Amino acid sequence: MNQNASTASTSKPLLFDSHAHLVADDQQRYPRNPMQRAANAPYRAPGVIGKPGGHHGPNPINEVPDAARVLRWMQEQNVDGIVAVQKRMIYRYDNSYILDSSDRYPDLFSAVVILDAQDPATPDQVRGMIRDHGLAGVRLFGGRESDGSMPWLNSPQALKTWDVAQEAGLVMDLEVLATGGGGPSIPTIIALARQYPDIRLVLDHLLEPEMEEGADFGLDARYETLAAEKNIFFKFTSINLDICREAGIPADKVLRRAVDLYGADRIMWGSDIGTSSGTYADMVQRLFAAAELLTPQERAAVYHDTGKRVFVKGGTRTPATGAKP
Repeated sequence: MNQNASTASTSKPLLFDSHAHLVADDQQRYPRNPMQRAANAPYRAPGVIGKPGGHHGPNPINEVPDAARVLRWMQEQNVDGIVAVQKRMIYRYDNSYILDSSDRYPDLFSAVVILDAQDPATPDQVRGMIRDHGLAGVRLFGGRESDGSMPWLNSPQALKTWDVAQEAGLVMDLEVLATGGGGPSIPTIIALARQYPDIRLVLDHLLEPEMEEGADFGLDARYETLAAEKNIFFKFTSINLDICREAGIPADKVLRRAVDLYGADRIMWGSDIGTSSGTYADMVQRLFAAAELLTPQERAAVYHDTGKRVFVKGGTRTPATGAKP
């Protein structure tokens, strides 16, 4: 593939995909170790996370997003870069495939690894990945307590990894799933954003607002408090679009509300390929439909510019090393 994806049809808007999951065809080199969603994990409507149903029709599950296949889709859709987010449900904490892919195609793929927040080895692992792979971001995970709290987010051990991200000016990519969407975690997220001003906090799926509730589509007074924190950014993904479709919520009005609240320079598109169902081309077209109420300048930011600016290989305070020689 020509590594400059923007050589695709110039009639298509230029895109940057901030949330793509790579899954290798080669299962000998990259063995899968699948895990089941926890019994208390938030509900996902049919059509989301590859589950058949909803409005996808009889064959909703996309092809395996092997890197070679994704490169072809990128060229077809005029995508000049993706953030390869570790697929925890397939590989758990083995980040080998996305790191190898970002090393092989350093101008096209940026890696966001998933690591165990409570593992004492994680901070040094992050330092090594920044040095050896030009890591773009970290996504921490861990268990929930019976009271719904998430010690992996800001426990003393987790904060040691936040310290490393602060040193490098790295992205901390957060998926915070809890009863009531992401709203209950907002005070903690704001405190972390203020404690670590050189980290760009990127909140997946608009921090999962309860979009069925109210004229503000769940982006209520709690979410409004995030607007003042200029180092917090938001992904608008196929998960949001699936929920809109399944619940009959106008996706264009949800995106308009988000842009009005945070500004297009803090919102970026992510396909969620490898988790959400549907073809890559379909995900792109659904984005375009959702952006109908945006201005051309706002569309350019959401489609491409915000994600491209926020995800920096190696971080903003560490020279990116790219692939190993």
